[in-house]
Amino acid sequence: MDIAVMGAGGVGGYFGGLLARAGHNVTFVARGAHLDAMRRDGLRVISTNDGDFTVPGKATDKPGEVGTQELILFTVKMYHNDDAIHAIAPMVGPDSIVLTLQNGIDNGDLLADVYGAERVMIGSAYLEGRISEPGVVTQGGPGAASFGERTPGITERGVRLLEVFQGANWRVELLENMTGMLWKKFAYLSGSAGVCAASGCTYGELRTVPETRAAIEAAIAEALAVGEASGAPLEPDSLEWSMNALDNFPAAGMASLAKDFAEDRPVELEGLTGVVIRMGQQYGVPTPVNNALYAVLKPRANRIEAAL
Repeated sequence: MDIAVMGAGGVGGYFGGLLARAGHNVTFVARGAHLDAMRRDGLRVISTNDGDFTVPGKATDKPGEVGTQELILFTVKMYHNDDAIHAIAPMVGPDSIVLTLQNGIDNGDLLADVYGAERVMIGSAYLEGRISEPGVVTQGGPGAASFGERTPGITERGVRLLEVFQGANWRVELLENMTGMLWKKFAYLSGSAGVCAASGCTYGELRTVPETRAAIEAAIAEALAVGEASGAPLEPDSLEWSMNALDNFPAAGMASLAKDFAEDRPVELEGLTGVVIRMGQQYGVPTPVNNALYAVLKPRANRIEAAL
């Protein structure tokens, strides 16, 4: 397939790297030192699942030079959405598929508003992935993904992509109710990542302190209540699934939100905790734990933004 990866960080670099290693025509859209290093030396992937490998550095910062793509993996950080969604326009043709593998809950809606619902699929990635240095991405954690349509059901294009992804050694599921899974992941991530960032502690520490564990569970439950009020097709095991995910995350690991705060990097606070609060206000659902997390973290987010 002709595949473009919009955002060659931990998620896009890892999954796109696997596709390139499998022989697909993959172009990475990146910028700065990371782009320069990929062009010079290729993209190196250091993976706990797949070892250490390098793929050719077919990379650009000009999507207009790439041409129409069969698949666009949309993996930018959510705070880049406004620019990145419009930047991929030259790569989107009548039959293109845009698959978002981002954090958050409303990325598919934002893409569909611009390119039409018929071109957009949604998904979620489960990994600890980062650019460890220019031209190098690392993968830890499960290194898995799930994807599907925005409305419940399995389609022919979903089955076709599943075959492509499995052929590239993705650990991947095609789900009938991807929206329900996305709400699970969003609720879990917004709640646990918010507490992780506010405390600066590892997941092993967070889940073993009863008071902190209760705060995470309450934050997750608030997000799920917001999803239910919105009419989303939530799955009945969502809270249980979320707490199991908390317990199975590597004990020494930390949420990317916490790492970004610690390193004074741009953060996805607005796309996670901020969205829970705003949707809660929209649907009349109280979100006191998320409100408190946001109040603690927002000044630090403002400081980072001001320094950029």
